[in-house]
Amino acid sequence: MKPIKMPVIPYICILMLLLTTVGINAQQDPQYTQYMYNTQVVNPAYAGSREVLSFGLLGRTQWVGFEGAPQTATFTVNSPIGLYKNMGLGLSIVHDRIDPLVESNVVVDYAYRINVGLETKLSMGLKAGLDMLNVDYSLLNIYAENDQFFQSNVDNTLIPQVGAGIYLNNEKFYAGISVPNFLNSKHFDDSNLENADTEDIAIERLHYFLIAGYVFDLNQNLKFKPATLVKYVSGAPLQWDLSANFLIHEKLTLGASYRWSASISGLAGFQITDNFFAGFAYDYQSTEIEQFSNGSYEVFLRFDLFNKSDRVVTPRFF
Repeated sequence: MKPIKMPVIPYICILMLLLTTVGINAQQDPQYTQYMYNTQVVNPAYAGSREVLSFGLLGRTQWVGFEGAPQTATFTVNSPIGLYKNMGLGLSIVHDRIDPLVESNVVVDYAYRINVGLETKLSMGLKAGLDMLNVDYSLLNIYAENDQFFQSNVDNTLIPQVGAGIYLNNEKFYAGISVPNFLNSKHFDDSNLENADTEDIAIERLHYFLIAGYVFDLNQNLKFKPATLVKYVSGAPLQWDLSANFLIHEKLTLGASYRWSASISGLAGFQITDNFFAGFAYDYQSTEIEQFSNGSYEVFLRFDLFNKSDRVVTPRFF
């Protein structure tokens, strides 16, 4: 096999990940309990890593019973491409609602993979697309009804999104770091606010994601996978998730997860067929908000489409 020349795209990914001083204005990124199955949303380098055409659908209802609580839905599809299947291409769609704010984004994910060992691959990815924001202030109970900040709704504001990520994996291990969006964009038109400080309106910083996991073969019918997700945003508390899942007879997945100072979760999944996986998670909030809600629920579905020449020995645990 002829050596594959490395295109310019990986250098762009690395450069963008090093640009840590760029600021963005955006809604706080959604959080996921089943992050180990929903990696593409936050890291484009994941695209194509399953080496099959893969579809994913996730629905999350957070803080059930809490008025205006977050509701999130994601759809992903990705596949390896290229003569040597050394590239990945995918689509990610996220719809996030936190009354009175609704944000949707559609992005294309591209990844380029190189071999760094006999079975280990390093992927570098880019994501680019559009984010649409709507804010309906009439849904708020505003103390000062004439407050100038809440007189004009935000309607179908389009904002470009560009992000990058790096992902290293083999059949037992994976780790990745990513920034889903680098761009500095304004969500609000404050041109009529004479005394407004544009630096204080809906400001958010870069979101950094670090994800990692390892699969241990305890015996022929039992696998154990600890995994972690760390999300860092300047000016906000560090979010750290730690999970532990067991895969029994290549079919049933049972586990638990802990989100630092936030929640304790139970996870379950079932490999219905070689192609189809379904997962469920329940979060019990360890904060005072649990007094006003009935926890959070999350459902995940994944469907893999294999070619006739593909042979599935064991289902991927991530």
